[in-house]
Amino acid sequence: MNNPYGNKFINIAIVLSMALLFYGCKDNYKRVGEEAQQTIYPQGVAQNFVLTYTETPDKMGSEDTKNSRIIAILKSPLSEDYDNMRFKFRTFPNGLEVDLFDVDDNKSTIKADYGIIYSNTNLIDLQGNVVIESHDGKKLEAPQLFYDQTNEWIFTQRKFKFTNPEDGTIMDGEGMDFNKDFSFFNAHKTYGLITIKEDQT
Repeated sequence: MNNPYGNKFINIAIVLSMALLFYGCKDNYKRVGEEAQQTIYPQGVAQNFVLTYTETPDKMGSEDTKNSRIIAILKSPLSEDYDNMRFKFRTFPNGLEVDLFDVDDNKSTIKADYGIIYSNTNLIDLQGNVVIESHDGKKLEAPQLFYDQTNEWIFTQRKFKFTNPEDGTIMDGEGMDFNKDFSFFNAHKTYGLITIKEDQT
């Protein structure tokens, strides 16, 4: 003879056991450090990215036909745009190359293995085999450089190597800052081969 009440109690016991089992499997582990980081995704990805910066000598109206001047061309195989974040930035994970042009159209080049532009602060962080070559042959090599676009100022606390073919000098050092055309250069700690030209007068 079947006991309907007995079957109901067995079914209820099974349901409760399963609920307790699933509740007991809840992940209560609190993650810290790198585990706690949330995955973020770019709002846009561009391949074979080319960005041209231009300026005009004077303010232009809506119907002006004045010529603008190219001041920089940024090229990269891949650009990831994170302007959807609270602290906006753009990354160049496969490297980048920037051609800078002065008022006389002389070209200087910056290359790096990785780059990140912080939109809110106008700061560019260049990392990995950073090389700056000026139009007059000066060359700066460093593992990392920062470029403050607002003040047109470049700086690092890392080691660097600066080659100046005009003076025949090679300077190694650690930590420096300078303006974008190398007319002012402040090295914090230096060592290496430096030749000094004597004044003939």
